[in-house]
Amino acid sequence: MPTESASCSTARQTKQKRKSHSLSIRRTNSSEQERTGLPRDMLEGQDSKLPSSVRSTLLELFGQIEREFENLYIENLELRREIDTLNERLAAEGQAIDGAELSKGQLKTKASHSTSQLSQKLKTTYKASTSKIVSSFKTTTSRAACQLVKEYIGHRDGIWDVSVAKTQPVVLGTASADHTALLWSIETGKCLVKYAGHVGSVNSIKFHPSEQLALTASGDQTAHIWRYAVQLPTPQPVADTSAVQEAWHQHLLGFWGGFRELGAFTHSRRRSGRRHHVMETGNIGSLRAGALPGVFTPEFLPARLSVVLHVCMSEAICPLLHCQISGEDEVECSDKDEPDLDGDVSSDCPTIRVPLTSLKSHQGVVIAADWLVGGKQAVTASWDRTANLYDVETSELVHSLTGHDQELTHCCTHPTQRLVVTSSRDTTFRLWDFRDPSIHSVNVFQGHTDTVTSAVFTVGDNVVSGSDDRTVKVWDLKNMRSPIATIRTDSAINRINVCVGQKIIALPHDNRQVRLFDMSGVRLARLPRSSRQGHRRMVCCSAWSEDHPVCNLFTCGFDRQAIGWNINIPALLQEK
Repeated sequence: MPTESASCSTARQTKQKRKSHSLSIRRTNSSEQERTGLPRDMLEGQDSKLPSSVRSTLLELFGQIEREFENLYIENLELRREIDTLNERLAAEGQAIDGAELSKGQLKTKASHSTSQLSQKLKTTYKASTSKIVSSFKTTTSRAACQLVKEYIGHRDGIWDVSVAKTQPVVLGTASADHTALLWSIETGKCLVKYAGHVGSVNSIKFHPSEQLALTASGDQTAHIWRYAVQLPTPQPVADTSAVQEAWHQHLLGFWGGFRELGAFTHSRRRSGRRHHVMETGNIGSLRAGALPGVFTPEFLPARLSVVLHVCMSEAICPLLHCQISGEDEVECSDKDEPDLDGDVSSDCPTIRVPLTSLKSHQGVVIAADWLVGGKQAVTASWDRTANLYDVETSELVHSLTGHDQELTHCCTHPTQRLVVTSSRDTTFRLWDFRDPSIHSVNVFQGHTDTVTSAVFTVGDNVVSGSDDRTVKVWDLKNMRSPIATIRTDSAINRINVCVGQKIIALPHDNRQVRLFDMSGVRLARLPRSSRQGHRRMVCCSAWSEDHPVCNLFTCGFDRQAIGWNINIPALLQEK
């Protein structure tokens, strides 16, 4: 027996040595104290500097880890028992298997298999997400190319609405809070006709489908129909500037020599008849001309400036440089640092002051008006919560459309059917059906949580609505319960417009942005906006002109200007 006692003492010493090097994990449950007989504070340690909350969290986590190890240990014991049983059976047949090695191999295979599966899953998910992000950027940039073509400046207040004529000659119309409506040449940007028959803000403008007639709605509680007769100016041929390119280059270099002697000054806006010009690092070919004479145009300026100078000079000293020379890196300007748009170009164009017909039945602001198909009737929307249907020839009221609980914000007609949709601040829009002369039906669309700023017809039986709740919804007229697509944005949306041929929605925002989406809600592009191009105030309206070769999208805003854009949609998107 001395041999057994010696072996037992040796085993105890080894066990104690192993315990001294092992990690002691404390339990957080009450069974630990019952099993060990030690109080909880002794297990946690009296000299611990950790806060009690952190210490309890750690103890809880360690307890969970210990329980997991216990479960694994129990599973291993069960596996060993099964292996021993199998070995006993196989031993009878003379096929012994090393249980320990088998269990290790099985566990290793199991662990490696699960680890490889997990890593493969993570890799697949990561690749899918990143490729999705990259592909979304690629498709967005490749789908639409947007370029600013022309700015139409002449109003003295914000512009509420913009529209394009449907007959020849094709002109652009704008309705402004300065009590006027202007017609513009799209190609030249020249004002052709000024309508000054209203005594209140002109809130909308729409052109007759087949005649040179315009319909305007105003804050004076009326809508006017007036005739215009315009002749588009012939575009002047571009002179050959190759002979003066070098002369202009030398002219700039001469001024450059004087700039180096003047030194640097602080950049600011025009003060007391003095204009502050900015010269920055970049290509002179990108300068934006303010009053360049004749053939001295920016596209023939190949030289580069390599020093940033802020030069203060009088316009009388340098009339040729009444411009801003800028580099490729544009700096976003604040709302205060804006160009002056005070020039009233409409004073030189013919003025119409008397309408052909005045539609007077509303008791509040007329916010919008539109022509029904055929042009023999017109519909108006007002802040008196009603929409009125008029006969154009007699100016008589045909129907008064009631039902909205708050002020109306917009109205729109179907291009081929006698359908009208009205929008309201009561968060709904209504569809009015006049196809049956004896009775007109109405359907109410509920889905927005704030003012519906506009609702327009599009291809097929769809209606697109925009709201101050920062969403745009596409609806099917056959299923009015829920929208078939929803676009969520970061800003309130104003009067939207749909390119019917290419199914593109233009969204003008309160935050000065204009975004393009397709009918399924995929964003295609955002119109460029910087300190030198784009809108500087709220964008109020958008209008498509699909067949125009120069500008096919127009926007207007409260920065008192309308802008013509060229939107290039690839054939791949058109097929969709």
